Parts: sequence; structure tokens; C-alpha cells
Amino acid sequence: MSPAFVPSLQLNAAFHAEVVAPLVRPAEHAAALLGWGSDVLGYDTDRSTDHGWGPRLQVFVAEADVDAVRARVEEGLPAEFRGWPVRFGWDGVPEQHMVDVLTWRGWLQGQLGVQPLDGMSTLDWLTVPQQQLLGVVRGAVYADPTGELAATREALAWYPPDVWRWLVAAQWGRIAQEVAFVGRTAEVGDDLGSAVLAARLVRDLMGLAFLLAREYRPYTKWVGTAFARLPKADELVPPLRQAVAATDFASREQALVEAYELLGRRHNDSGVSEPVDPHVRPFFSRPFRVPDASGFAQACRNEIEDPWLRALPLVGSVDQFVDSTDVLSAADRTQHLRGLYTGLARGLNAEKDTEKDTEKDTGQDAGLNAGLNAGQD
Repeated sequence: MSPAFVPSLQLNAAFHAEVVAPLVRPAEHAAALLGWGSDVLGYDTDRSTDHGWGPRLQVFVAEADVDAVRARVEEGLPAEFRGWPVRFGWDGVPEQHMVDVLTWRGWLQGQLGVQPLDGMSTLDWLTVPQQQLLGVVRGAVYADPTGELAATREALAWYPPDVWRWLVAAQWGRIAQEVAFVGRTAEVGDDLGSAVLAARLVRDLMGLAFLLAREYRPYTKWVGTAFARLPKADELVPPLRQAVAATDFASREQALVEAYELLGRRHNDSGVSEPVDPHVRPFFSRPFRVPDASGFAQACRNEIEDPWLRALPLVGSVDQFVDSTDVLSAADRTQHLRGLYTGLARGLNAEKDTEKDTEKDTGQDAGLNAGLNAGQD
């Protein structure tokens, strides 16, 4: 019979204090439960104990102390702690203890795929998944004698202002591209297609709510749980639930309209850009009620000071254009996507060079088309 469930963050605070810290001494160390897992987010329940759950944490020491501390930990760990096995495995993970001894710098590199202790570039921020950032800023710290963990977690707590504005712009851009399709598909009798598109928009609106609340979005299993804990989530949950549950277009659209306007007002309250009219309007000459999503996106771009970021097409961060768990769960894999942004930047420079040549030849300003795709068919 398993012992009574206690949250992992609480269990491992005691595991560190009573078992691990005495084994590590006299080496100075920091300790935490960070990284992967529902328990790091504080969402674990009794169900979690059947899979990759138990006494575990990270111990951070100086490079010169790693081998000696690892040996003491390996030799001194007990078989159980408070009734839970200290060595356990699951799926393809072999049975072993889960006390990782390494440097803080080394752990950060593995968690994020970049090195924040050397400073985060704009490109770094765009290519590190939000879940990986959550793995640093959530969880629990059990020892931090120099304050280095606290300082790093504070620095990574949220995006720099320009990156934040660009991500919000990109999220409104996603919404702008499909916002009229819910009505258009229903108009031709494709109610399933209309419902699927509404569900996609609900997901994007939830993503926008996270960004406006300055909260990283967790991986898909916990998006709804985390969303429900956002400030004033109780206002948004009813229309979003109605939008995905509706069986007719009129009800579906009305629910979406309520959500659009709520989030439009939140956008204005957030200070991310100059205010934009949050009320819906017809989609050009068509009878579909939509927000001024392109207007919100452009208002954000107008506030961005970084010329490189301001000029990029609104493809968003890796979380906004990648939907593969196998990519988003491994920050080293997302780093292969850096080339997308550098390639887009090179393409913009090439377009500008072409325009300059055209202006010389014709005396006319070719211009870049900076408008968002309005989504017309």
C-alpha cells in the first residue's frame, strides 16, 4: 500500500533537508526541484505517483565538486524515503535515483538550449519554449546560498518588453488569419469545419490571455488548469466553453464575440500598446462579427524599438508556429529553428535592396507590404 500522497514539492523539501543535504556537505550547494514534470508546476495529484514521481531534485555544486558529491550521494541514499522508493524508473527510463548533481550553468544549458548566465538575446527568447522557461521559474528552491538561482529565475520571469509586444502582435495575427472562417464555413453548410475553427480560435485566445497576463503557457495537458488560475479567468471561461460546445453558428459566434471583446479590453488594460477599439465589427462587407485583430497587432508593432524584431513577419515564437511535442519538449531541438528567423531577416534585407534598385530605375517607391493577411477567400 502506497503512503499518503503529499505534493512532490513538499515531499522533496523534506528529502533535501533530511537526506540529501547531509550527504552533500561540506560542499557548498544549491538545491531545487525544477525542470520537467507536473509536480514542478504544482499540478501533481495521487494519480501522478504511478509515473515518474518520487523523491527527486537537483543539487548544484561547483564543477570541482561534482564527482565527489555524486559519489557520496550514490553511496549514501537510502532505499526509501517516507515510504516512497528512492530508486525508480518508468517507460524507457531505467530504475535509478533521481538526485542529479551538476553545475547550475550546465543544468540551464540542458534545460533551455541556450545559456542565460551569459545573457539572453532576442533570438534566444524566441527559440526557447515557454514550458522550458516554466521549468526554471516554477518548481521550488530548497537551498541557494549565493542567491544565484533566485537572480536567474527573476531574470527569466518574463519576456523583455519588445519581445512581449512582438509575441502579442503575432498572437493577434494568428487570430486575424482565421477569425472570419468560422462564419464562412457555416455559411456553406460545413458545421464541423466551423466548430473546428472555433476551437482553434479558442486555443489562440487562451494563448493571448496568457501573454496579456504575463504568464508562460505550460504544455497542453495543463493549459486549461493554468488558464483557470489566470487573473479574471472566470470571466473568460464561460464564453470560451460555450464557443467550443455550441451546435449552431449563431451561438458559436456570440460566444466568440464576448471573448474577443473581453480580451480586447484586457489588451488595452495591459499597457502592451496604445489602446485599440475592442468592439467587434463586420468583416468587410460580410456579415461576420470580428475583432480588429490586425489593429491590435499593428499597435503592438508600433511600440517595438528593436528594428530587427519590428521588421520580422509575425511568425511568432516557436510556441506559436510549432505544434509538435517532440520539438517543444526539448529545447536543444528548438534551437535548430534559429535559422528561420535569420533567414527571414536576410530575406527582408534582400527585398529592401531590390526596392532600392527599383526606385532608382523607375523613380517609384516599391514599398514593403506590411499588412496582415485579412483571411479573405
